[in-house]
Amino acid sequence: MSASAKLPPFDPADPLGLDDLLEPEDLAVRDTVRAWAGDRVLPYVADWYEKGELPGIRELARELGGIGVLGMPLSGYGCAGTSAVQYGLACLELEAADSGIRSLVSVQGSLAMYAIHRFGSEEQKQRWLPGMAAGEVIGCFGLTEPDHGSDPAAMRTYAKRDGGDWVLNGRKMWITNGSVAGVAVVWAQTDDGIRGFVVPADSAGFSAPEIKHKWSLRASVTSELVLDDVRLPDDAVLPEVTGLRGPLGCLTHARYGIVWGAMGAARACFEAAVDYAKSREQFGRPIGGFQLTQAKLADMAVELHKGLLLAHHLGRRMDAGRLRPEQVSFGKLNNVREAIDICRTARTILGANGISLEYPVMRHATNLESVLTYEGTVEMHQLVLGKALTGIDAFR
Repeated sequence: MSASAKLPPFDPADPLGLDDLLEPEDLAVRDTVRAWAGDRVLPYVADWYEKGELPGIRELARELGGIGVLGMPLSGYGCAGTSAVQYGLACLELEAADSGIRSLVSVQGSLAMYAIHRFGSEEQKQRWLPGMAAGEVIGCFGLTEPDHGSDPAAMRTYAKRDGGDWVLNGRKMWITNGSVAGVAVVWAQTDDGIRGFVVPADSAGFSAPEIKHKWSLRASVTSELVLDDVRLPDDAVLPEVTGLRGPLGCLTHARYGIVWGAMGAARACFEAAVDYAKSREQFGRPIGGFQLTQAKLADMAVELHKGLLLAHHLGRRMDAGRLRPEQVSFGKLNNVREAIDICRTARTILGANGISLEYPVMRHATNLESVLTYEGTVEMHQLVLGKALTGIDAFR
């Protein structure tokens, strides 16, 4: 650098200059989603959370389809066909509003739509994907069971042949979007191994009672799926995959979105803490002027922007077709764990106000407790990385 070159000013909102890594199209996607969330979610989400509901979810889904975030990185069938980085930026902004909104989008696009797009027949794609991309049809993804969360291979949901049909019986648990879904992608044991089935929600024997009394992800629809002798035609099965690699491949895609989304929740709490520290006075001056508070803010900023840099790196690898599942586990493990710590530290800066829904901190902190567990617990991702590092499988 020449002696006359002028350094750009330090930006407290972007201390590492990560925006320099983004193309104009990336920034446009981020700004569009941020503006939508600021208009349609942030003014209302504290009330939704307090009441434990997500009113107008179908309208929100159509609006999300209208800005192109449902099935974003998928190509064709009405999908936007964006880059993985752009999808990650959308998840970041959605979860900065609320994890429940990002979960709605993730389950729709990265689980239900992705399963049909990656493993479905052309007829299944034509039937379901355009409506799902537009938000006209909401999808859900049935893998987790009441007694089999981290061990999906032990699932009890079973699909049997009956003439030319399939008959499904079983239960799925903790299913986002279940009660409002028009279609469910359900994974079941068969005589030939685990298979995926596209199940219209109006199928006889299918029901999705909503789960109540949650203290996390309260602004989100969470359900049980009940399948009692659900009869489906032969062409309801996803033809291009057999075995656990099908649902696990979908989970890898969804976990990637979480790597970005968790940093959105962390950013919201960090920003709340900075604003509060600059305005809250104790002992005659703002608490942001005390060394212990500044130490907390500095540590939070370091972990937040390290997490964003990691998310960006994984996004570029996904766009290059070089992202491995173990690397996604690396990102999910680190970013969700650090996001929770950032939220908890922010709560200490806000003191008693940190538990108030007038601020986003406690809402994000409780939401992240669910994000920490779903789509792979901390322990499961540690073991994924442990196996990759040692070559020894500790799952058995």
